[in-house]
Amino acid sequence: MKVTVRRESFLHAFGPVAAVAPQRSPKPILQNVKFDVTSDGATLMATDLEVGIRHKVEGIEIDTPGSAVLPTQRFGNILRESNDDTVLIECNGEHTIVKGQRSEFNLPSINPSEFPPIAGFDETNFYDVSARLLKEVIRRTLFATDNDSSRYALGGIKLEADDHELTAVGTDGRRLAKMSGPIARTGEAVAFGEATIVPSRSMQLIDRVLVDDDSTVQLAVRQNELLVRSPQATIITRLLEGRFPRWREVIPQSRDSSKIDLPVGQFASAVRQAQIVMSEEKRGIDFMFGEGTLVASGRAAEIGESRVEMPISYDGRIITIALDPKFVLDFLKVLDPSSTLTIDLIDGDSAALCKTDDGYCYVIMPLARDH
Repeated sequence: MKVTVRRESFLHAFGPVAAVAPQRSPKPILQNVKFDVTSDGATLMATDLEVGIRHKVEGIEIDTPGSAVLPTQRFGNILRESNDDTVLIECNGEHTIVKGQRSEFNLPSINPSEFPPIAGFDETNFYDVSARLLKEVIRRTLFATDNDSSRYALGGIKLEADDHELTAVGTDGRRLAKMSGPIARTGEAVAFGEATIVPSRSMQLIDRVLVDDDSTVQLAVRQNELLVRSPQATIITRLLEGRFPRWREVIPQSRDSSKIDLPVGQFASAVRQAQIVMSEEKRGIDFMFGEGTLVASGRAAEIGESRVEMPISYDGRIITIALDPKFVLDFLKVLDPSSTLTIDLIDGDSAALCKTDDGYCYVIMPLARDH
């Protein structure tokens, strides 16, 4: 194999692919990225046997087709530290040579045939979703998952799909985020059911490779795997095992509650100010709604007290609820600061339900209040 690549575009493709390769593995071959070059184009591949990725590389000048196995860290460092616009990569079976205008690296070669195969996307039945929506779905649910929980299913995002709508849900048992949006069905695509729980790490990878917001992405479920195809990459990931919480029962439906509209940017500022006196032991902030004002107050021993007022368009009965400010801010960070949210409250002992007008809702369980 002998090719010349545009260094910067090659690095952009190499980064997310290299992130899949494990740093440690009983199979050393997996700690590398495979580079395949044919007359049809060039592809970078990596897998840890749980997640696999195939990523197209543009701007390749092909002298001789072939394959090479590239060490993730050393080869990535070569690309990052080089100042050259183009780099020559040549593999002769014994060595892999990486050459710039004033630099040359000679790396030991590994037999590409030892690299495990990574399936492509050859499904004829799938769902189409816009990359922009899929990225937003991931961004608005991923933060609510829990990779440290003993409940394995909480370390991923649950996907559901019917003929017209994609729904994603993330929860750690103390808060829950749900986002929905339009989807199109092609052929007899298998519906996403109870078992479609995608690991958080795989969702992060999917988000990273979706660089064109205006593109369309294909999704398909095959046995215990999810396949994702974008114009640049194909990702195949195993699904998590375990039972996901009955999330529909967590989201309050019709109830006798007070609905309060809040400007996102101002609300976030009030929460940030109120949490200044918080400590690891005392994380709860009291939020009092009523008489046209929101009062956010915090208190921590040996640190001090805070009280922040914010005018709101609500003058109903007074409701006070204690919430973890981190959970509140995690939600506010994924919203447009200039937008408005609606918080639906019953009392200080019931879950707070936050909604936006674009299919997004967030449930936070209250904390015990200090009286």
